[in-house]
Amino acid sequence: MVFGFVGIRVIKTAIASILAIIVANLAGAVNPLGAGLLAILGVDVTRKRSIKTVSARFLASVVGLLLASLLFGLLGFELWVLALYILVAFPIIAKLNFKEGIVTSSVVVFHIYGAGTLTLHGVLNEVLLLAIGLGAASVVNLVYMPNEEDKLVRIKKEVDAYFSLIFTQISSNLRDTTYVWDGHEIIDADEKVNEGIFIASKALENRLMRTDDIHADEQWLIYFYMRKAQLENVQGILQLLSQVYQSFPQCYLVADVFDQLSEDVKEPHYTGKTEQLLNDLDEVFRQMDLPVTRGEFEVRAAVLQVIRELQQYLKIAKRDKKQLRLGV
Repeated sequence: MVFGFVGIRVIKTAIASILAIIVANLAGAVNPLGAGLLAILGVDVTRKRSIKTVSARFLASVVGLLLASLLFGLLGFELWVLALYILVAFPIIAKLNFKEGIVTSSVVVFHIYGAGTLTLHGVLNEVLLLAIGLGAASVVNLVYMPNEEDKLVRIKKEVDAYFSLIFTQISSNLRDTTYVWDGHEIIDADEKVNEGIFIASKALENRLMRTDDIHADEQWLIYFYMRKAQLENVQGILQLLSQVYQSFPQCYLVADVFDQLSEDVKEPHYTGKTEQLLNDLDEVFRQMDLPVTRGEFEVRAAVLQVIRELQQYLKIAKRDKKQLRLGV
């Protein structure tokens, strides 16, 4: 955002529109303001999407011009003919997979209708306005797209911090079953992960050629999808914790594991410390006496399931973090 309220897309749209009007004037096009309007319709959020939608808009407009020329030439410039054009052209354009260009095609066809006469010069003028307007939008889109790296780094730090807080809260709950936690960090983490996926996907769509930058953007997607999968494990752990209504020695031992995990989760690479603690814990559990009451059996069974869920969480981290070279 610029000046707190004007986004970069608005600035790009303004530049593309003025550029299109200037070029249309220099080219001697009739109604050069139409090129500015078409440029506004052509500005998009990513480079790849821009190329796709600009192509669809141009081709849809050409199809629309051909259909409109046929209808206006045969039936005249009447309002009911314009309505007939909409009924016929819109489904055809959508069927051709050019539906992004329905509005753009309508602009040029309405120009023809407004002129009230069908001439080759008029049709070619609309094609020229299309080429200039959409061309200006494409140039602006291709020349500059904002770098999302800083934003992704910030979101990653926030997500890691939320996970760390979640594991600290789980540890507290294992040590004291009366501890109350509203779980808002789960919701906040999920929102941030989804935001990260959206921004990383958008950044990837801004790369037109295979470069190191594309590899970096793919890594961001790996990271955020990893966290998305791990959140499901965390939610499973929380459901199991509802069955832990008494604190036994096993609860305190597992709480220590979550304390370690609350630190490991902020590391950029897989440390293996939490995994080692879990492996050691398995041996400790085997040497413990069996439960003597039903309550102890239920709690220890739930704690054992928590460990299994945690092992799955670590399996995801071990697999995906090996691929990550985010450097943050």
